Amino acid sequence: MEKYTLPVVIEKDDDGYFAMCPALQGCYSQGDTYEEALENIKDAIRLHIEDILESGEVIEKINSFSLVALEVTA
Repeated sequence: MEKYTLPVVIEKDDDGYFAMCPALQGCYSQGDTYEEALENIKDAIRLHIEDILESGEVIEKINSFSLVALEVTA
């Protein structure tokens, strides 16, 4: 099995936590706690990768990524 390092964004909202993997379009999950959201997105990523590989597509390696929080006045 190959290992993949992918960016994940987890946001808190009124209902718990929302998690998404921007590198895999449509790959997202949620959880009541941060830890649950993290475990759930790991499962979602694993299933998403399996589906991509089964369909014969290639998953491109991500060499680097960055997360920046910006404050914008509008």
